[in-house]
Amino acid sequence: MEPIIRSLLDTDLYKFTMLQVVLHKFPQTHSVYQFRCRNLEDTVYPLTEILSDLNEQLDHLCSLRFKPEELAYLRNLRFIKSDFVDYLELFQLKRRFIQAGIDEQGRLDIHIEGPMVQALMFEIFVLSIVNELYFKRLHTDAVMAEGERRLQEKLALLKQLEQKRQPKDAPFLVSDFGTRRRYSLSWHKHVVETFHQAVPCMFRGTSNVLLAKELGITPIGTMAHEFLQAFQALDVRLRDFQKAALEAWVQEYRGDLGIALTDVVGMDAFLRDFDLYFAKLFDGLRHDSGDPYEWGDKAYAHYQKLKIDSKTKMLTFSDGLTLPKAWDLYQYFKDRFKVSFGIGTNLTNDMGVTPLNIVLKLVECNGQSVAKISDSPGKTMTDNNTFLAYLRQVFDIEETDCEIIQLSKLHK
Repeated sequence: MEPIIRSLLDTDLYKFTMLQVVLHKFPQTHSVYQFRCRNLEDTVYPLTEILSDLNEQLDHLCSLRFKPEELAYLRNLRFIKSDFVDYLELFQLKRRFIQAGIDEQGRLDIHIEGPMVQALMFEIFVLSIVNELYFKRLHTDAVMAEGERRLQEKLALLKQLEQKRQPKDAPFLVSDFGTRRRYSLSWHKHVVETFHQAVPCMFRGTSNVLLAKELGITPIGTMAHEFLQAFQALDVRLRDFQKAALEAWVQEYRGDLGIALTDVVGMDAFLRDFDLYFAKLFDGLRHDSGDPYEWGDKAYAHYQKLKIDSKTKMLTFSDGLTLPKAWDLYQYFKDRFKVSFGIGTNLTNDMGVTPLNIVLKLVECNGQSVAKISDSPGKTMTDNNTFLAYLRQVFDIEETDCEIIQLSKLHK
């Protein structure tokens, strides 16, 4: 079987930016990640059917090393430090840290357990592999034709929207955030290249480092939930984990990569920690769950309270976006903020076939549970409801009717 992942650059930029901090600040951290498909009932066939191929692909993934030209590319990124690139020169994923099998409920089970400096890097590769193996069985000329039709529709819409934008308005900026949910690498590259060539003034870049390198465009990304979650189990008070994570980020990047993620324990709890110090140091905020209008209004009120000009700050939206949704948000916020949009599945897997909603989430660090309390139903994940209740209590978060994705502990 042809390998799906052929380069260790074929992942999102924030994997490198987070790994650099982990390596420098808490390299001995042990971590556990667990896979789940959120829309299992919508799959055309059981994901367990790809298990044999998945294990073969994982064997190949764990044979890869960074090539000299890839390391040179990373070394030229201003925020990547030379000792980190030296570490990557020695880096190789270890097969013993990842297991793929079938759980007691008959579902595909992927379990990663090992040092965070290893485990953190598996996620995007594994999700890309699962997606491509799944959709390979559904691949037809008709699917590709429909994907191309939809892609051209998006380009036509973007050109129409650019005509509507007033000269005094800030640019309408769209980036590709779709590596983990893509139809395939070849389709992903086609989409990014097409957008870059057709609408370069609106297409800001891609989260995928390999495609950024190959196409000569900007790699986009800062941090993900796992980075902040890890601090729930590090040597700080639980109440202070967000402030500790943001401080570690500031100390590492000192002005670079200044977009903070807000929804690990909800926007309200985040803003209580995001004081004048952090509000001045960070360039803006990223939305990834909950009502985006309500979220942005809260951000605006917070900056106003701190007497910070919100027009100097960026809001980045990245939760289940389409171009029409992004345009509506742009119209709503453009006079108060700089705004940008990271679009994932709807860019890289809009083929007329129901996409998978799959995740590989951090659930434990250093033997302690960690959790995310999302602002959206269905995005809260935990393997320990007792810890989740404690986390809610510490941050004064009310119980809601939101679905909790309960993760198995079969490997314990």
